[in-house]
Amino acid sequence: MPVITNIEDLRVLAEKRVPRMFYDYADSGSWTEGTYRANEEDFQKIKLRQRVAVNMENRTTATKMVGLDVKMPVAIAPVGLTGMQSADGEIKAARAAEKFGIPFILSTMSICSMEDVAAATTAPFIYQLYMMRDREAMANMIERARKAKCSALVLTLDLQVIGQRHKDLKNGLTAPPSPTIANIINLMTKPRWCLGMAGTKRHTFGNLVGHVKGVSNMKSLSSWTNEQFDPRLSWEDVAWVKAQWGGKLILKGIQDVEDAKLAAQSGADAIVVSNHGGRQLDGAQSSIEALPAIVAAVGDQIEVWMDGGIRSGQDVLKAWALGARGVLIGRAMVYGLGAMGEEGVTKALQIIHKELDVTMAFCGHTNIQNVNTNILLPGTFPTA
Repeated sequence: MPVITNIEDLRVLAEKRVPRMFYDYADSGSWTEGTYRANEEDFQKIKLRQRVAVNMENRTTATKMVGLDVKMPVAIAPVGLTGMQSADGEIKAARAAEKFGIPFILSTMSICSMEDVAAATTAPFIYQLYMMRDREAMANMIERARKAKCSALVLTLDLQVIGQRHKDLKNGLTAPPSPTIANIINLMTKPRWCLGMAGTKRHTFGNLVGHVKGVSNMKSLSSWTNEQFDPRLSWEDVAWVKAQWGGKLILKGIQDVEDAKLAAQSGADAIVVSNHGGRQLDGAQSSIEALPAIVAAVGDQIEVWMDGGIRSGQDVLKAWALGARGVLIGRAMVYGLGAMGEEGVTKALQIIHKELDVTMAFCGHTNIQNVNTNILLPGTFPTA
């Protein structure tokens, strides 16, 4: 086993162990992948100010995210097909998050169902919802989330239409996956993954198959989902979801100040500054670049989170300094899961937390609540 010291080590191992079509599904962006790359690269442009001769004892990264106590301002992002990175992947990631003390967000397009995750964990998790044309199916899903004792609902706003990801088309990633010769040959080189999948009954979209009228298998699911993502999504629909749910609501996919203002007026509890990991509108600005203007516009009215490009604890600290009160990690979690299962997710969280803690100390702080743009070198970070 190689020595794992950072998230990149986990990525390299995951690439070796996860079938190509599923690894590429997670580790790709739309079209030229320019926004996907910018999400990471723009963090590297931001420079930190090192401070010395400061007492660095008794440090804490603890805070709250929508009222939940968290060990650090990080939650696991909703990632579709997580259960195809590793058998029962959503359960493994949720368990790792619970033990570490951060929130887990389950995707609508997960392999393990919300009932599976609820049965395998004790801490309430957050459920992510896409706006579908079938309002009856949505209402039923919201009610199931309530019965699963979910602590909040995330409504994703930036998937009214689906961006094209070239790798998925070339790999034949369909529902069910295309059994091409290249895919079969690639699967033969992943015995650990195949053995894990042979040991679980969860191979389909657990939140949908058997729960939605007319969807009984992967083929009927494919037809349903192709018709269901709702291009008519409006702020009236957001109000409908809020009324149906009645609990804490987080709106994900905000990149523009005007949309942030509308989100704040909607009565939601938090927003996530996000470009869907660079998987939707290629050519959009990175999330960290969009963050400061949105924080300046609505940060005093609504809790602002962000995602996209977080690969280290330093990235978490930079996002916090620029006003994010929480970040979501998707790919960093996926790399850990694909590399080493639940142990790998835990390893990813440990790496990020240690980097966050040590960097905060080097910047002269012992409590994350006191960290702001003073830790950043002027002229190196985006402003409102």
